[in-house]
Amino acid sequence: MIVDNIVIFYIGALLISYLLGSVPMGLILTRLAGRGDLRQVGSGNIGATNVLRVGGLRMAGLTWILDMVKAIAAVLIGNAVGGTVLGAWCGFVAIVGHCYPVWLKFRGGKGISSLFGVLLVTSPLAFVFCGIEWLIVALTSGYSSLGAVVAFCLMPVFGFVIDTHIGWAFLAIALLCLWRHRVNINRLLHGTESKIEWKWKK
Repeated sequence: MIVDNIVIFYIGALLISYLLGSVPMGLILTRLAGRGDLRQVGSGNIGATNVLRVGGLRMAGLTWILDMVKAIAAVLIGNAVGGTVLGAWCGFVAIVGHCYPVWLKFRGGKGISSLFGVLLVTSPLAFVFCGIEWLIVALTSGYSSLGAVVAFCLMPVFGFVIDTHIGWAFLAIALLCLWRHRVNINRLLHGTESKIEWKWKK
């Protein structure tokens, strides 16, 4: 009976994490701001980078923060229910929800902002290190995706340093995010990736 209850709590935590992750913050914000359907403009993505293109830096920053918050909430729920390892996997599931939201026919974002939410709770040092890396690469090269790809590669290293089980969760997150960025990676390799325009408003 106790084991059954634990399993139910674990499944519940993972399900809630998915539902939290699947809330399309960028789409909601741009609609509230009268920017239309985010999926029909720019790259068509619902993440902060596309919000930057159509709504400016402040709206993109708010989207980034809210996408982080939903992942942070998922990790905290997992931590409370089953400890840090479950918390890391709840973070992974939240990113799955962000990338494949049930509300949008499983067509969502690419997971980078939610990834940083997971890092902030699980490993603040990794959060700071990957955040600085992303900013340096994105600002100097103009390619947000390039900074993201480097962060994806670094994340599992930090995870395995913390704990082997957390390392596997971080590896799953990195592989998912790399998969979601496969088109960007291809464009980077061919020199056709779009650069970011750093504007406060559009």
